Formats: sequence, C-alpha cells, structure tokens
Amino acid sequence: MLLNFERLGAWKWILLVITGLTAAFLILPILFIAALSFGSSQWLIFPPPSWTLQWYTAFFADPRWLEAAWTSFRIAVMVTVLSVLIGLVASFGLVRGRFIGKEALRALFLTPMILPVVVLAVALYAFFLRIGLNGTTTGFVIAHLVVALPFSILSITNALEGFEKSIEDAAVLCGAHPLEAKIRVTLPAISHGLFSAAIFSFLTSWDEVVLAIFMASPTLQTLPVKIWTTLRQDLTPVIAAASTLLVIVTIALMLLAALVRKGLKS
Repeated sequence: MLLNFERLGAWKWILLVITGLTAAFLILPILFIAALSFGSSQWLIFPPPSWTLQWYTAFFADPRWLEAAWTSFRIAVMVTVLSVLIGLVASFGLVRGRFIGKEALRALFLTPMILPVVVLAVALYAFFLRIGLNGTTTGFVIAHLVVALPFSILSITNALEGFEKSIEDAAVLCGAHPLEAKIRVTLPAISHGLFSAAIFSFLTSWDEVVLAIFMASPTLQTLPVKIWTTLRQDLTPVIAAASTLLVIVTIALMLLAALVRKGLKS
C-alpha cells in the first residue's frame, strides 16, 4: 500500500513537471514579444539593450495602426451582437424544437469549428468576390460570424439545457405571455451562457487573421492583418507593441468573463 502511494506521488510530480513545461512552451513566446515591445532597439533584438515606451507612443501616434484597431473593434462588436442574437434563436430551436434532422442541423452549425480555416477562407473569398462583398465591412462581419456562431450556439445551448423549463411554464400559467416569460424568466437564468457567447464571439473576431487576410483590402484592414502585412515589410518593434496590446485585450476579456461567471454562479 505504501508503495502504491509513493508511485502515485511520483506520477503527480511528473504530471506537474509536464504541465509546467507545456505552460512555459505556450507562454514564453508571448512574454518575449512583450519584452521586445519595451526594447530601445529599432529592431527586434532579445534581450533588449534598454527599456523604453517609444514603440507604444509610435503605435498610438500612427493613424494607420489606430484605424486598424478601430476596424477590428467595430467588426468584433457587430459580430458579437449578431452572433448572440442568431445563436439564441438557433439554440432555442435546437433545444426545444422537435423536427426531423435536428441533430444534423446541430452538426452543421458546428462545422466551422472543425473545418480548416484556410479552406473556409478560400471558399468565402471566391464567393464574396463574385457578389462584390470582398474588402467590405459586410464581408468581414459575415466571414467572422461564420466562425463565431458555433461558439455562441454551444454556450447558449448548454445554458438552455441546464435550465428547468417548468419555471418558464409556471410563469405562463401565472398569466405571462410566452414571449414575456422567455424575456423575464429564461434569459436572466441563462445570462451566463449569453455572456460567454458574447465574450467568445468577440475574441473569435478580434483575433482572427486567416479569414481577415482574405477579406482585407488596401483601405480596410483589421489589427491582425495590419500586424501581418507590416511584419512582411519591416521588423519594427511597433509590431511587438501592437501584438502585446492585442494579447492584453484578450487576457482582460477572459479575466472579465471568469469574474462575471463566478459572480453569476454565486
């Protein structure tokens, strides 16, 4: 028995070491980029010879970077709103609907999660090129909505499946209109699912680069596309500053989502 406990303790330490190495492998490149954004060299050199904030100043002083960041934010907000609204309607149909092919439809909604993004990007590019949506805000929103919608449907569907429908039925029996019962009873009860859907939809659009490269035009670029195009032309540390800001926004939203979910559960 003692030998078994010793073996379990050894495996525990082995798993901890593997987990630590994996986390370091994923996090260290991000930390290196963040360090480079504060370096005084005009090239991406590590370790930096000294520290400065000049590259962040250059980022906020350049209207092209600010325009790209504003474009990313604007598109992400539109994608988030549409994704939550469409995902809510689709989730009600998938959870409460009774029709032939419901499971096939559910699988179809989730297909963009497993389909290679490059394949999806090429298909959308060819289609949008024919109908004149390539390089437009509408094309960007539709393309990002395709990849964001599965996350919205998953989050809201899970919340709806965990909600006791009898509570909504009781509100209807007490005189509430079915739509009113859904708005005043069901939606507050699944608010954690709606919030998760909004966060994941926003981040999916905010960080998307493959689709954005195919959808972009010389006058309409998101921040990831701007980083990509600048990286091909120059290795200025402004790229590291922009990448760091992109990561900071992502981490802040993930922390906000965790705090809100914790507050809703308590």
